[in-house]
Amino acid sequence: MDIEQEKMQFLGFSGVYKESYKLMFSWRKIFTQITFTLILPLSFIFLIHIQVSDVLFGKIEHDRENLNDTPLGTPQHQKLLDVTSSDWATFFLFKLLYFISLLIFSLLSTSAVVYTVASFYTAKEVTFKQVISVVPKVWKRLMVTFLCTVVAFFVYNVMAALVVGIWALTMGVKSDGVASFVAMVIGILYLVGSVYLTVVWQLANVVTVLEDSYGYEAMMKSKELIKGKMGLSVIIVLMLHGSFFLIQLLFSMVVVKGWKLFSLGSMERTAWGIVCFLLLSHLFLLMLVFQTVLYFVCKSYHHQIIDKSALSDHLEVYECYQPLKTKDVQLDCHV
Repeated sequence: MDIEQEKMQFLGFSGVYKESYKLMFSWRKIFTQITFTLILPLSFIFLIHIQVSDVLFGKIEHDRENLNDTPLGTPQHQKLLDVTSSDWATFFLFKLLYFISLLIFSLLSTSAVVYTVASFYTAKEVTFKQVISVVPKVWKRLMVTFLCTVVAFFVYNVMAALVVGIWALTMGVKSDGVASFVAMVIGILYLVGSVYLTVVWQLANVVTVLEDSYGYEAMMKSKELIKGKMGLSVIIVLMLHGSFFLIQLLFSMVVVKGWKLFSLGSMERTAWGIVCFLLLSHLFLLMLVFQTVLYFVCKSYHHQIIDKSALSDHLEVYECYQPLKTKDVQLDCHV
């Protein structure tokens, strides 16, 4: 990168932002290829899922209303009951296919972008063909890390539900100021915990690709790395995920519901759909580059200076699937 690794620890949000864009523009050809191959399909899958889900759920609601208006025990009622069951089966099958497709393209995109950023860091020239050849060998490790993250979020939500349940049983159903204040505090603490887990997960993805750790071990390393850079990590997550929410909201209101809310025609909704599609694709790429640059910033902050030649050597043999060993990413460690 343009900035010496020792100085990367001083980068704030604007510095990470500028460094990420410098990186993307410097290697715009390969990032464009990654975008067309992996990130555009990822964005399309996400947005089309919103549109199709709205159509399917609208049909379910329509059939349910007809079912409620039909006398029990009649052949028409039984037919509508079968149709409703079929609608729900279609809906859940679509959700399953969507989740699998989204997960696959998300993991593949992460592998490709992190590997490319690391190659840029070592000034190692790589081709799109090399990146694609590496991706299938890395995504399995990312899958393990993802599953561990799912378990962590599940345990966290169960604990949060227990806290809320105990509080509700203790306080009872009250609407006074104290109860509202406690509920607000619990909600804020829950959001803080969710953001923290998200930060750990995103940095753990980079650790999984560039080091020999994956799963819970990668999450523990990520947890240690963000110490001292928690504020920066949280700002990045909030900014990027906030932008993601706004794009999703824009698509839902203008494209999916635009005909109802704003009386928009098909051409106008299609135009807005393309805008949302391009914005989301750019955001997905930026998120992946951001989290990789943040990894190097955290490494620099902890004085775990990565040896460029060692990293380059490992990237060259990555096609034989040899992730970085811990000793290779801490060769120049200063106390």
